[in-house]
Formats: sequence, C-alpha cells, structure tokens
Amino acid sequence: MATIPNQTQIKDKAKEAASNVADTTSSLADKARDVGNMAADKARDVGNKAVEKTDDALGSVAGGLRQAASSLRDNVPDKGVMHNAAEPVASALESSGRYLEEKGLAGIGGDVTELIRRNPIPALLLAVGVGFLLASATRSR
Repeated sequence: MATIPNQTQIKDKAKEAASNVADTTSSLADKARDVGNMAADKARDVGNKAVEKTDDALGSVAGGLRQAASSLRDNVPDKGVMHNAAEPVASALESSGRYLEEKGLAGIGGDVTELIRRNPIPALLLAVGVGFLLASATRSR
C-alpha cells in the first residue's frame, strides 16, 4: 500500500518547487537582461560606425567643395564681371566646406533642430511640400 504524504511533506515539496521556479525565472531574467545589453551594445556600435562613415563622407564632400572653390578662383579672370560673379560663389563653396568639416553630422543635426525650433511653421510647410513632391514622384502612373 502506498503511503500518503502528510501536510508537512506537501508544504516542503511546494516550497521546493516554488524555489526552483523562482531560481529558473531569475536565471531566465538574467539571461534576457544579458542578451538585451549585448543587443544594445551592438546597436550602439553599429550607430557609431554609421556616424563615423557619414562624417568621413562629409569630410570628402567638404574637401570637394573647397577644391571647387579653388578651381573656380583659378579659372576666372582677376577683374571684371566674371570675377565679380564668381567670387561670391567661390566664397560660399569654401565656407560650406568649412562648415561641413567643423560641424560634422551631430553639429548639422543640432543646427537643423535649432532652426526648426525657431521657425516651426515654415519648417512644417517645407516638410509638407517635400512630402507632396516625394509622393508625386513615387506614385505609379
């Protein structure tokens, strides 16, 4: 005949089972936290690499703008109408190149954010206009 467990034995088994469940849950939570931290670190690394590559590309664009300004100045007469027309263009190209080199992606983002904050209505209208143009360009005919 099988023995029937008493109340104390049942309570002990229930406590042991609850303890095992708690340990397993804690272990799973720790593993999930570790996986989450690893994923966050990986995403941060990918984001940093993307910013570095974008900053490198901006540096190349900046160099190209400065080179275009130099080439424009070299190929335009020193005086006259052509010089008067080309000099502001060359200066704008040069200052744009300098801006891109100095600010980088983060600085440009900050400047755009500040510009939008100071001029919300024009920024909204511009965004709607660009959205309309993109929708028109991508619409199937």
